[in-house]
Amino acid sequence: MAKYLSTIVSFITLVSVTFADDLPVTQQCLGCICEAISGCNTTNTCSGDVCGPFRITWAYWADSGKPTIGNEAPDSPTAYPHCAGDVYCAALSVQGYMNKFQQDCNGDGKIDCDDFAAIHKFGGYGCRGTLPEPYGERYRQCKAIVGGGQS
Repeated sequence: MAKYLSTIVSFITLVSVTFADDLPVTQQCLGCICEAISGCNTTNTCSGDVCGPFRITWAYWADSGKPTIGNEAPDSPTAYPHCAGDVYCAALSVQGYMNKFQQDCNGDGKIDCDDFAAIHKFGGYGCRGTLPEPYGERYRQCKAIVGGGQS
């Protein structure tokens, strides 16, 4: 877990510093979501309908605002897999998705990493409920190690 987590936190730190004003999710939280969903496997390309270390679907990417790498047009047929497979762009996609769908999924009166982890797994329209395993266990283990941040 620590092998990929340190890599993803380093990448996400750069993204967070660069775009800090509009990002609801902390770098620690992003790292834990990535760890929980894929083990932060940055070599993971597309498999079925999901791509990249955050295992993003096309619909998730589209809802996030269709971020792209470089000057690639969002309507390019390769824009989604290129972005989802790139840790910087994928992290921006997660941030955009959370900006759009942030909500208090667990009813504790605040929007924090636990809510973002639920939104990432269940989607923006149905984030209530217990996180499925092994995603939930991996998320909780990571959060215990890095703190998860408040957002």
